Formats: sequence, C-alpha cells, structure tokens
Amino acid sequence: MVDIRPVLTDADYEAWREVRIAAMPYERCPSVAELRELESPVRLLLLAEVDGKVVGHGMADRSSEAGRAVVAARVRPEARRQGVGTAMLRPLVDHAVAQGYEFGGTSVDDEGSFVFAQRFGFTETGRQVEQLRAIGDEPRPPAPTEYRIVSVAERPELWAQAYEQVALPTFPDMDLAWPMQVSPEEWATEWINDPAAMFLAVDGDEVIGLAGLIPDPDQPQRAEVGYTAVRRDWRGKGVASTLKRTSAAWAAENGLTEIYTWTQEGNANMRALNEHLGFRYGLTSITVRGPLPLQFPE
Repeated sequence: MVDIRPVLTDADYEAWREVRIAAMPYERCPSVAELRELESPVRLLLLAEVDGKVVGHGMADRSSEAGRAVVAARVRPEARRQGVGTAMLRPLVDHAVAQGYEFGGTSVDDEGSFVFAQRFGFTETGRQVEQLRAIGDEPRPPAPTEYRIVSVAERPELWAQAYEQVALPTFPDMDLAWPMQVSPEEWATEWINDPAAMFLAVDGDEVIGLAGLIPDPDQPQRAEVGYTAVRRDWRGKGVASTLKRTSAAWAAENGLTEIYTWTQEGNANMRALNEHLGFRYGLTSITVRGPLPLQFPE
C-alpha cells in the first residue's frame, strides 16, 4: 500500500530532495533552505511511502508559464510501475484544481515517464535539450569597450533592475507554448543563488544583458547555467558570448569541472551560441501539458 503525506519538517524536505536527486541526478535540486523559502498556500509538496520507506515525491505549484500549474510526481527508479506515481498524482491534481487551475503539466525525461503522462491525457507541447560543457583552462575574455561586465555580488542592486530591463522584455523570445510569468519575488529567490556567479552587462546605468551560473551544493563540481538574455538593441555585438565566457572563467577559478544548461529545442540562436562555445548535447526533456482535472484510468 502506498501512503501519501505532506512535507512538513526539515527531515521531510530532505527526504523529498533525496527522491529528486535519485530520479533526476543530472539536474540541480534546491536545498532545504531554498525549498522552505518557496513555501506558500499554492504550493503542495508530498512524500510517498511504501512499507515505511520514502520512494516518491510530488509537487503542485504555480508554473512560471502563465495560467498553468506544475503537477509533478516522481518516483525512485527501483520503485516505478507499482502505482506510486498514480497515487501521488491524485492529490496533486485535486490541489491544483482547488487553486483554480484548468491546465497542468510537467517535464519528463525518459520514455517510461512520457508514456505514464500520456495515460492521463498529457500531450507534448515542446522539448528542451540539455547542453553540457567541460571546464578546463578558461581565461577571462577581453574587457569590452562599449559596456562593462560586473557580478551581482559587486552590484546587488542591479539584479532587480535586470528583471525590469532584460528579463521581462526577453521572456517572450523563449520558444514556449505558454507565456512566461515570473514575479519579482521569484526572480530574487529562484533565478539566482550565488551573486558572485551571476554576471551582468551594463551600459552606463542600464543593464543590457545577463548570464551566469547556479552552483549545485550537492555536486560542487557542477553548475547550471542561469537565465541568459541580451536586450534586442544590443544583440549581434557579442554580449551573450562575453557573458558566457566570463561565467566559464568563474567556473574554472572556483574548481568546477562541468556546466550545463537546458535550451528550448526551437531556440536555434541560443543552441548555436552554446555549440560555438563548446557545449555538447545530452538528454532531451519533453514538456507535457493537459487539462485539469485529469481522467484517471479505472
């Protein structure tokens, strides 16, 4: 029998993290402190236990894509195909519906998970490709003459400015089926974790571009590439390349051996830039969406 219970204590949060790391070892998992910071009435985290052992976890929350809920049930590889995912999905969907959501979705990274999602009416709406780059000797790029590169640690007040001047204008350029919806609070907490590893391109008092890394305390040799964007009026001038090379140099200076990013399959310009900078391809993640409530098989 599968027992489902909410995440309440720090030990529960750590158990939730352990499932996430087991199911998705290739992707950074938020720390307990980060997860605690994201607590809200809209957000529901669950644990699934079989014979007293935590074998799965679930999350229902507001998505960064407007008008949609995240509804994600993940199970340890050795505990799959035993009804754990289905048992978790029911309360997650109920919670999302109670919050007023009419659509939900998640991402799946293997064929078995894709088949599972399709059973409940989810359909593919897009794909993201993983791009990885080994870190070796990474000299800092020459200092640009038309703008300056600064870290958020040097100019912390500019992170909020980057949201207004770069993030909001460039979110519509992402190859997504639903528009992005990111609040200033989410930008401040979920899109950065080490200000020294995040870099901004600045022209006078204006932020014109950003890129950087989100280090992973569980795998300190790796970091995820953060949101990378350049204002439209500054594109074609090497700003993104300079920012990414600066990030790679920071990675080398701090002992990292690999960085990785997820790029929308249709975002050909960013994929091409990453290829030019030495990134290779890894996994493909399938984005699935479906109307709520789901139809559960009898």
